[in-house]
Amino acid sequence: MHTPFFIATLVIMQPDRTKCKPAATGAVVPGASASTWLSAAAAALLGAAAAPTAHAQEYPSKPVVIVVPAAAGGPTDTLARNLGVAMGSALKQQMIIDNSGGAGGTIGINKAAKARPDGYTVLLYHIGMSTSPALYRKLPYDTVNDFEYIGQVADVPMALVAKKEMSQRTFAEFLAYAKANQSTLTYANAGIGSASYLCGLLFMSTIQAEFTTVPYKGTGPAMTDLVAGRVDFMCDQTTNTTPQIKAGTIRVYGVTSNVRVPSLPEVPTLDEQGLKGFALVVWNGLFAPRGTPKPALDRLVGALQTAVTDPAFKTRLADLGAEPVPLGKATPESLRTLLKSEIDKWGPIIRKTGVYAD
Repeated sequence: MHTPFFIATLVIMQPDRTKCKPAATGAVVPGASASTWLSAAAAALLGAAAAPTAHAQEYPSKPVVIVVPAAAGGPTDTLARNLGVAMGSALKQQMIIDNSGGAGGTIGINKAAKARPDGYTVLLYHIGMSTSPALYRKLPYDTVNDFEYIGQVADVPMALVAKKEMSQRTFAEFLAYAKANQSTLTYANAGIGSASYLCGLLFMSTIQAEFTTVPYKGTGPAMTDLVAGRVDFMCDQTTNTTPQIKAGTIRVYGVTSNVRVPSLPEVPTLDEQGLKGFALVVWNGLFAPRGTPKPALDRLVGALQTAVTDPAFKTRLADLGAEPVPLGKATPESLRTLLKSEIDKWGPIIRKTGVYAD
């Protein structure tokens, strides 16, 4: 390791002023002058100093994993797969989906929080990030401080849907039937803390009714059972319900946004059908483990911002009833502010119910 320094010292002490030619590789052959040796040493040092920068510029040199705290086939999974294509194109690298569902999303969130912070693991999750601090009295991670923030991704409305065999054709008919038969109706969701759970909680609170809830590890399997007629109804994101609604495999009673969803223009909002003030749009954000290097974060933020402005990504989400956020929201600062405000919003609502997931 110390040979170059030793030789350079000898040359300085006993300079050889004979001329020499550099080797083809750029190294200096024995007998070089002191100035030539010093130039070579300086170049080597500069090369070594530049190595970390060159290495950082290589990111990403392998696939990036998107942890999705939900089962495959659900709304968050669908969004992740579309986002992975758009961001992967921007990064010129493949993005792999890791479905880690269960426990209201906390298993996947914890997995991402504990992952190596090298830029090769990110977390895509939604409103459930803001509800878990109130639903769980003890979490294995710090929701706010164990993550770096990349940016908001998309806003997704929800739809109140039921099995195809449900004979009530309008929301008014369904509402009357549901109130009269609440002890026998089954409501499917993706587990306590999930978006579908929150929508059901809000719906039951609004109409002052209680239904038998059937929790799943994700809305993918919940939707499978709804289509099969094994559960009666559910409220889920349009990224999961729109294909089934268009295929006619389930019945739809309304969407939860303030305005109608462009991909489902014939479906009225619940608000316009008499459920005044009922609105729930699911936000989605992209996070990374705390300590992820800034160069990697900067690349991820840039790729996200490219994705949300990509016409193909916009079109695909529009077909699913969703919409990418404006460019100004696809930033770390915007996501951090949103998460904190949502924690403050949902905490009192959830604690008032006295229901905990642990």
